[in-house]
Amino acid sequence: MANTHSHDEAGHGSVKSYAIGFILSVILTLIPFGLVMYPSLPKDVTLWIVLAFAVIQVLVHLVYFLHLDRSEAQRNNVVAFIFAALVIVLLVGLSLWIMFSIHTVMMAK
Repeated sequence: MANTHSHDEAGHGSVKSYAIGFILSVILTLIPFGLVMYPSLPKDVTLWIVLAFAVIQVLVHLVYFLHLDRSEAQRNNVVAFIFAALVIVLLVGLSLWIMFSIHTVMMAK
C-alpha cells in the first residue's frame, strides 16, 4: 500500500511544471502577436521570427504538457512522435515540391 501511485503519477507533471509551461506559452504567443500587430521589422524577418517562436512553442508543449523527455519511460513515445513528424514533413514537403514542379512545367508551355 505504500507505493500505490508510482505508476499512475509517472507521466504527470506538477502544478509548477504546468505553470511554467503556461507562462512560456503565453510569452511565446504574445511576442509574435505583437510583432504582427505592430510591425517594426521587415516582413521576411517577422515571418522567420514567428516561425521560430512556433517551433519553440511546440517544443514547450511537448515537454511541459505532454511530458516527452529523454527518460527511459518516454523513449517509445518520443520515437513515435519523431516518426510521425518525419512522415508529415515528407508528405507536405514532397507534395509542395510536386505542385511547384507541375506549376513550373505548365507555365513554361
